[in-house]
Amino acid sequence: MIVLLTGGSRGIGASAVRALHRDGNHVVFTYASKRDEAQALERELGERVRAMHCDLADHASLPALVDAVISMHGRIDVLVNNGAIFSENPFFENDYDAWRRGWERTFAVNLFGTADLTYLVLQQMRKQASGKIINLTSRAAHRGELSFADYGASKAALVNLTKSIARSCGRFGISAISIAPGFIETDMAAPDLEIPKRRAELEAEVPLGYIGSAEEVADIIAFFASPAGNYVNGATIDVNGGSYVR
Repeated sequence: MIVLLTGGSRGIGASAVRALHRDGNHVVFTYASKRDEAQALERELGERVRAMHCDLADHASLPALVDAVISMHGRIDVLVNNGAIFSENPFFENDYDAWRRGWERTFAVNLFGTADLTYLVLQQMRKQASGKIINLTSRAAHRGELSFADYGASKAALVNLTKSIARSCGRFGISAISIAPGFIETDMAAPDLEIPKRRAELEAEVPLGYIGSAEEVADIIAFFASPAGNYVNGATIDVNGGSYVR
């Protein structure tokens, strides 16, 4: 299969590239700023993997990305929307301009860029009469967050987009699911996890007693990208060790 994955240079994205490649897929993955890491991953895996630069906030560049993948492979079987940004944006400590910048940038990447790319890929999937959209959302989409409401809101909107795709596009052979990790061992989480007291607090939230790995999330992505996940449509798969149960 041909898989297009955003945000593949590190963390969950890089682990997903490895897992999808391991399962025999051709993987085109994007990176925004981590060029060295992306090229290193491309060299590591070699055949069937291609890294391409893409800033999801640059909406005008997205058609060229989709066209390039179709030119290379003739189709797109799976789109994994993993690319996202995160930063603290509390209700009280920031000034108004900082608050607005946080919301605008977060939504430009996490929601609007992802939605636009999905729209473009859906046009190809309809022509093929088949395809899967896998959206990486978050525990934050469901529980409400204390200091990054913009991130949680962007992921909640992505959950709703997933449901809309599932209901609207199923008749064209296209399915969609969300995968919602909790706190995972990644570069994004490192500032918290490197503080022993904070790490202990986060581990205490998880009934299983440990912070999940990027590889554990990647294996779930690869499973649902495979034919084994074909009949799951519109669902959200929680991957959080039980730290938030809906």
